[in-house]
Amino acid sequence: MLSSGSQRSSEIWADLSLLQQKLSKKVKIEPLSREVRLIGGCDCGIRKDKGIGVITVVELPGLREIEWSYWVGTIALPYRSGYLGFREVPLLVGAYRKLKNRPDLFLIDGQGIAHPRRIGLASHFGVVIDQPTIGCAKSKLIGDYREPPSTRGSYAPLLDGSELLGYVVRTKDNVRCLFASPGHRTDFPDALFWILHLTTGYRVPQPIRFAHHHAKEIQV
Repeated sequence: MLSSGSQRSSEIWADLSLLQQKLSKKVKIEPLSREVRLIGGCDCGIRKDKGIGVITVVELPGLREIEWSYWVGTIALPYRSGYLGFREVPLLVGAYRKLKNRPDLFLIDGQGIAHPRRIGLASHFGVVIDQPTIGCAKSKLIGDYREPPSTRGSYAPLLDGSELLGYVVRTKDNVRCLFASPGHRTDFPDALFWILHLTTGYRVPQPIRFAHHHAKEIQV
């Protein structure tokens, strides 16, 4: 694995920042343009130097899981905030290529454009596969907000200055909020609607919960 403190390491992180800036120019924030019947839930697990990318396919309206796939790969980069895509996108792409049923929309456990360079994991993955994605993160990476009321369905804008990055969303009464942002080929109303629509009694949307469960099961 790449050392995190050497001069060569600093050069690599700088190059990755430039690559993120180029990728961010390919992100499309636009209304979802297709009917959604199948949802892909995406999550990754890391075990030392191995990573597991999982995608589960859930059918609407009943949220029934019809398929799931996974990919195991070697993690070459150490963790650094803001660079998750370079560790996890290859894992998700591997799982995506194994799917027999292609989702109409993907929910990813991670940021969309709510990222310093507007290219969080959901945006990065969306650009690579050129499919609609939404980021659903459990914690804030960037931005400011006012805490929304404690009831399910409450939300507040997540802002970087005057720029809207997404929404802070209460998906269950009296639980911590999620951070919803468009990833690629979706917009802000899409992110808010689907995060709430796909949470059924739990804090995290059901497709991501399925993927997380499978990621924990896999032995590497």
